[in-house]
Amino acid sequence: MLLAILFVAYPNAVCAEEIKVDAQGAVLMDAGSGAVLFEQNAHEKMYPASITKIMTTLIAMESLENGKIALDDRVVISRNAAGMGGSQIYMEPEEVKTVEQLLKAVVVASGNDASVALAEHIAGTEEAFVQMMNQRAKELGMQNTNFVNCHGLHHEDHYTTAYDVALMSRELVKHSKVFDWTTIWMEDIEVGREGRFKTFTMVNTNKLLRRYEGADGLKTGSTSVAKYCMSATAVRGNMRLIAVVMGSPTSEVRFREAEKMLKYGFARYNSVPIAKKDEVLQRLKVNKGRERWVNVKPAEDMKVLVLKGEEGNLEQEMILPSDITAPVAGGEKVGELIVKQNGEIVGIVDLVAEETVDKAGILLMLKRVLLDWITQAEQS
Repeated sequence: MLLAILFVAYPNAVCAEEIKVDAQGAVLMDAGSGAVLFEQNAHEKMYPASITKIMTTLIAMESLENGKIALDDRVVISRNAAGMGGSQIYMEPEEVKTVEQLLKAVVVASGNDASVALAEHIAGTEEAFVQMMNQRAKELGMQNTNFVNCHGLHHEDHYTTAYDVALMSRELVKHSKVFDWTTIWMEDIEVGREGRFKTFTMVNTNKLLRRYEGADGLKTGSTSVAKYCMSATAVRGNMRLIAVVMGSPTSEVRFREAEKMLKYGFARYNSVPIAKKDEVLQRLKVNKGRERWVNVKPAEDMKVLVLKGEEGNLEQEMILPSDITAPVAGGEKVGELIVKQNGEIVGIVDLVAEETVDKAGILLMLKRVLLDWITQAEQS
């Protein structure tokens, strides 16, 4: 039997008004809920230039998180990496850099050489790393994306969409450590081999950092074919927005249009927390388990986008079985938390078991039956 627990919560956003962006493609997304507040040719395939490096950085952050690499790993720069054209920090073959130095070079200076060096360190070859990029894109639902390289230099078969860029940007901003680097405006790095070091000054290509309140990322890109692209992110209070601009005619226009979208979003919306990841919302009875109960929590933070001035229109519905049967794996989906407005679903998050509950052995089951029988006898 399913239990539906309903209670009034917070208001939700309604449809946004139209704005016009001077770009081939654009998306404004709420990072908390994934809601799209504005879109313009959002699913049209376009060349991404260096905003490709958002996926490169995401895989690096996930590799750090799962222990595959470490920030202090020493990476020997290959001839292949050092020979990259386009934006670079001019490393030499056989010089050594740490993973953290390479990440800074990718995020701040948009170094193609650093991107390839990082890819080779993580996957062995850039080709193997690109396979990881495409696999991750598929997992994120980036249906109109294909990566051919890790840096974004032009290739006919290397493309994405404004919406897909927003998806991978949303995933990257979940890794708060990345903002330690995306907010660096200028920093010197020594490049070259021992005995012939030279200083290279990395300057952040994201001009919004210095002109828009709350801006703290994320990546710019440009080629003669892609024109000027950007995935910008900014935070106000507990609300983070992502503004993607692709194919703007000039560098200044891309910054202006990203800023326009961010202003539009922050002026009209608030982000309202509904449930936090790891917050225990319910206990669920477990049949035939070593433990009789398991805590239930959201699989991830849940926020709902709210139009300013709208109040009290949300209902939450927690859908759970009355009980489950062991074994239960920690993190296993056991139900859903659904947010509705005016009867329509506006948000869903999986509810998962907090810990693993193994199946009870025969002796434990017999002991429980006996104890239950004794308890019932005493109560009667």
